[in-house]
Amino acid sequence: MAVNKLTSLEVMRAAPVIPVIVLSDVAQAVPLARALVAGGIRMLEVTLRTPVALACIEAIAREVPEAVAGAGTVRSAADAQAAAMAGARFAVSPGYTSAMGKACRELSLPLLPGVATGSEIMAAQEDGYTELKFFPAVQAGGLAMLKAWQGPFGDVRFCPTGGITRDNATQFLGMSNVVCVGGSWLTPPDAVARADWARITQLAREAVALR
Repeated sequence: MAVNKLTSLEVMRAAPVIPVIVLSDVAQAVPLARALVAGGIRMLEVTLRTPVALACIEAIAREVPEAVAGAGTVRSAADAQAAAMAGARFAVSPGYTSAMGKACRELSLPLLPGVATGSEIMAAQEDGYTELKFFPAVQAGGLAMLKAWQGPFGDVRFCPTGGITRDNATQFLGMSNVVCVGGSWLTPPDAVARADWARITQLAREAVALR
């Protein structure tokens, strides 16, 4: 396993949007990754929501060197270990536990832990995490919550995910404590199913232009 020199902040700063990717066919992984990279998106969050997710991460890591494959929906130390073994270079979680945070540190796997409350932010901060995923962003208070957190958590930077769309992404990116957003609109299921990679490249280009 290669030494991972990435930081969570570098993952967040690479582009305005981290695509949240759900794949059910390994054959789609490489062309999808190439389409996103062609549009300027390199950080790819492949969620561990399907039986082939790890194989998809492995294929992207092996065949698309210009992409940075990451694992989403990481919920345990075992998930983090499996993702790292598959070639993931960062991890994104829907919540946070100290055990998972410790595992990611030991694996040198940058983690964006999911938080939705002040207590969860404080727990992640205690373990040294200051770049966090706000999830589910819209459902958990959206822009108003991010604004409220600017005071007590002024040293924390967020990647809001959950309910983020092309239409509201710019509002979230305009917040001073937001570095990037996570969104599934870059990889519409119908475009993936039809292998419409040109459309995905275009959506990626539009996402990059949101900065």
